[in-house]
Amino acid sequence: MPTQTAAALDILLGEIRNCGICTRHLPLGPRPILAASAQARVLIIGQAPGTRVHESGIPWNDKSGDRLREWLEIEPDIFYDATRIAIVPMGFCYPGRDQKGGDKPPRPECAPEWHPKILPMLKRIRLTLLVGMYAQKARLGSSGKETMTETVRHWADYGPDVVPLPHPSWRTTGWERRNPWFGETLLPCLRRRVAQELAG
Repeated sequence: MPTQTAAALDILLGEIRNCGICTRHLPLGPRPILAASAQARVLIIGQAPGTRVHESGIPWNDKSGDRLREWLEIEPDIFYDATRIAIVPMGFCYPGRDQKGGDKPPRPECAPEWHPKILPMLKRIRLTLLVGMYAQKARLGSSGKETMTETVRHWADYGPDVVPLPHPSWRTTGWERRNPWFGETLLPCLRRRVAQELAG
């Protein structure tokens, strides 16, 4: 059964990487970016790739990724080991820029099409990180709070298997200063939990 699951997952990943359901909406064209293995124990659900990630084809290969790895206290070789950590964002392709100069939200076609197919195949996941409000709204539903800050502040309500996090962009620097509990309470617990799962 594990071998069958791995083979089916490989086929599905191939289908996802050839996806073009929202091609006409993507300014740089489709380039679905994710990483997954049937052996993974930790799942990261983020937003959508930025331009640097689109160019490299490597998830979280930017300053936001550096910050996320700092939060988790893990090195890139572990982070990019798909047998340990699966990376399945809400949108697999770069969605373009909005009128304010930031990235657009993940395309709405992506997660409904692919998450119901790929997430059930990740049967060994023991810890899911919901990075940013799009992942939190999709996965927590009505149990989420009114704001991302309040959802993250009440992170313990969703544990121990789900942890909501802010998106680790440069904008979060000021947010962390205004919310010292994040570094004082949440991150130490998160790091212990991640280390525990990756060692298992």
